[in-house]
This record gives sequence, C-alpha cells and structure tokens, in this order.
Amino acid sequence: MTSPSSTVEPRQRRPLRIAEVFLLILALGGGIGGFAMVGLSIRGELPDQFWFRSMLLAATALVAHIVLRLRAPWADQVILPAVVLLNGIGLSMIWRLEISDATGMAPADAAGNMQATLLGAIVAFALLWVLKDHRWLRRYTYTAMVVGLVLIALPLIPGLGQEINGARIWISVGGFSLQPAEFAKIAFAVFFAGYLVTNRDTLALAGPKIFGLQLPRLRDLGPILLIWAASLAVLILQRDLGTSLLFFGLFVAMLYQATARSSWIVLGLTLFAAGALAAARLFPHVGARIDVWLHPFDAEYYDREVGGSYQLVQGQFSMANGGLFGTGWGEGRPFQIPYAFSDFIYAALGEELGLTGLAAVVLTYLLIVQRGLKSALSVRDGFGKLLAGGLAFAMALQVFVVIGGITRIIPLTGLTLPFMAQGGSSLLANWIVIALLLRISDSARRPSDLPVRGQVSAGAPAPEPEPILVGPSGADGGTPADGTPAAGSNLPRRRVVDRDPHGAPGDAAPTEHIGTDVPPEHRGGESR
Repeated sequence: MTSPSSTVEPRQRRPLRIAEVFLLILALGGGIGGFAMVGLSIRGELPDQFWFRSMLLAATALVAHIVLRLRAPWADQVILPAVVLLNGIGLSMIWRLEISDATGMAPADAAGNMQATLLGAIVAFALLWVLKDHRWLRRYTYTAMVVGLVLIALPLIPGLGQEINGARIWISVGGFSLQPAEFAKIAFAVFFAGYLVTNRDTLALAGPKIFGLQLPRLRDLGPILLIWAASLAVLILQRDLGTSLLFFGLFVAMLYQATARSSWIVLGLTLFAAGALAAARLFPHVGARIDVWLHPFDAEYYDREVGGSYQLVQGQFSMANGGLFGTGWGEGRPFQIPYAFSDFIYAALGEELGLTGLAAVVLTYLLIVQRGLKSALSVRDGFGKLLAGGLAFAMALQVFVVIGGITRIIPLTGLTLPFMAQGGSSLLANWIVIALLLRISDSARRPSDLPVRGQVSAGAPAPEPEPILVGPSGADGGTPADGTPAAGSNLPRRRVVDRDPHGAPGDAAPTEHIGTDVPPEHRGGESR
C-alpha cells in the first residue's frame, strides 16, 4: 500500500510569460519604428534624444513585465503589449505634429506626454503591487460613489474649475490642469459593481411585466434616476456631452450585465434620449453640436469662429487624403487639423497611416476590450465580473464616442482617445484601468483550490467507492434483472463507521458500510 508521503500531487507551474515578451518586442518595434520614421522623413536623421526616449519606453515595458511576473503571473499576456503599442504610436504622432512648426501645433508636447506615460505606468503597477485581491475594493462601494460625485463636481467650484473651448471640465492645481471626470469613471465603476452585486436579484426579478419587458419597481429606480440626473448635470453645467454619455452608458451596461434584463437597456436609452433632446432644445451649445454634426459643410457652420464645423471638416479631408495606405509618416499635412494632437489624433493618424492603419488601431482597442470581457467571464466572484465588464465597456464606449464623433457617426464630443491622445489625466486614469483589468485577469486565470465539477479539490483524499446495495435475489420478487431494488424489498440497513482512508478504524473519515448484523445472503455484493 502506498503511503501518503510517497504520493505525488500535480502542481501547475507559474507561467513564464514568454508570449508577453514576444508581443512586447513587436509593440516596441511599432512605436519606436514610427518615432524613427518621422525623424528620417522630416529631417533626414533620427530625432533628437531618439535613443533616450526609446530606451525609456522599453524600460517602462520591461519593468511592467517584471512586476506582472512577480505579482500577477497568471494575468493576461496580451493587454500590456497592446497598450504599449498604442502608447508608442500616439507618442510618435504627437512628436510629428510638434516638429511641424505649424501655428496651431505649439501646444503639442511629446516629452510631456512621455512623462505622463511614465507617471501613469508607475501608479498603475504600484497599485498592482499593493492590491493583491480586487475584492478588497468592494469594501468601499459607497465611498467610491461619494468620491465619484465629488470629482465631477470639482470643475464647478469657482477659482478651481477652468473653462476651455466652452467646456468646464478641468481644474487647475499648482499650475497643472487635471480632468477629474477621467478618474470619476473608475470610482463609479467600483460603486456600480459593489451595488449591483448586492441588489442584482431585486433588480432582475421584482417589478411588473409590461409588453413582454420586466420593468423594475419604482423604488428600485432610485440609482438609475440618480445617475441620469448626474449625467444631465454634467451635460448642462459643464457642457460635456461625451462624459455625460460615458457615465450613463457605463451604468446601464453594468445593469444589463448584472440582471440580463433587456428592459434596463430600453429604459436607459429612453431616459438618455429624453434628456439629450430636452438639453438640445433648452441649451444652445448642445443644439449647436447637433447642427454641426448634421450640416458640417454649410457655410454658416463652417465659417463660425467658435463652435463651428471647421475642425470636423478638416479631419474628414485629412482622412480622405490618406486613402487606403496613407501618405506615410511625416508626409502628410495633419497639422492643418485644429487640436490634431489631442481630440483629433485619430484623423491625423488616418492621413499618414491610411484606412489600414486606422483599422489596426481599432482592432488593437477591440483586443484590449475582448480580453477584459474574457476576464469578466472567467473570474469566479460576482464583484470581479461586474468590475471587469464595466471597465472594459467604459473603454469600448469611450473609443466609440471619440471615433464616432470624428467620422460623423454621432455628434462630436470632447473625450480623448485612450493611450494615444495628448492628455495627462486620460493617460493616468486609463493606466489605472489597465492595472485593474490585469489584476482581475490574474485572479480569473489563477488555479483555484476549490473543486470544479467532476474533480476533487487538491490535497483531499480520493473518496472510497460506495458499496452497491442489492436486494435479495430469487424468484420471490426481490431484485429485477438490472439490480434495482424492488418496492417493498427487504434492503439491508446501513450505518456509518469511522475509518481512516486505509481502512484503520478510529479516524474521522466516515465511510458508509453495511452493518455486520445483516445476514450474508442479504449483503449486497458480498456473498457471491
């Protein structure tokens, strides 16, 4: 008989993350290669500080990989390389616009954006190092709600908030500008996940059913009405259509994820449409966005100095000039687009990389979103499922709102393209989102000690086979041919005795056996 000490238990080895290393090399090649091609095309030589900036980007990726290997070895191996690729391409385009010496490109600052990238990566992976379990955030569900509401209210404080280009969504602290709404979306995602995981049954099952839709009870409408009011307040007071859509869309999507009720989608879209229509009629700046979207080539809107369609039309012309494969790095004229380094960096990339390059960028974003949703499906706890799904959807919605506005699918908004557009707040907030997705994916992929269906948990002794009980055989109606006891048959009585896994009595591993007081001819399977 084999002793317990000689039993070898299978163990899963920590992954070496070789795939991530290979993908990081390709991602760095795309970003650094674009940086080099810009310099060679415009100046005929490598850019100033080319090797320093390249090594800085490579060192950031290497440190991030080491942190993941040490603190989250089971995390997804595709998310980090995808982010590094987008970040590198964005830095290359910002530097290309900076050296164009065009009048409107003076604010373009590739070095400043590189510093924001480093700060975002440091904060993100410090969070990943400290936060060992994403479920710890659930303790602060309502604290996150308060933090989110305070953050979106900060720009309204006199002396602190700043109004730029008609939108009051920035605050100035110590000479630095910050967009609090970028961090508010993370706080709201934590609050929504914590609230919905507790109340999902009430939201899903209670309420009347009208026209085939399960509608919520009136008292359960409180949270959605609160977020609807908050999103309208952002739209009205801060004149920020994009952030309003992002907040409300995030909550409705997480409601659907938690309850699987299409009625929440219908109700959410109805409320947002009603609020947007009312705002368009009551507030001129909202109505002007819609008019510019519908009639961008009209002279009335094209020649308007503030709030006109000039920027939107120039972006359309740039993407058309790029065609299928683009003019090449440094060969186009994307600097003719106002704010090409921030709001319209997607159009600037479209001119020099073409439709092919734009499709590659969109697919990279979709890859990050898909990996986030996959982690949401795989993680074992409800809070993690909702948080990962909400963060992934928030990124998908933000990308759609930005690209949809530039390509005139929807009205133009003031959001920035994650990881590519110039903006320290956006970079820092989205790096934190990536850190949370990586932490949840590590939990989802990490082997569990809990047994799954058809298996026994690691370390537990294999159960002994239970004796098969067979009734008395014979022609008196005891047991049918298939061995199933007939009704009224005299089955043996069973009792529980204590026995260790190797048959020695006295240990607390109960196994069912037939009592010894039963005659041998009535013991199932023993008197053959």
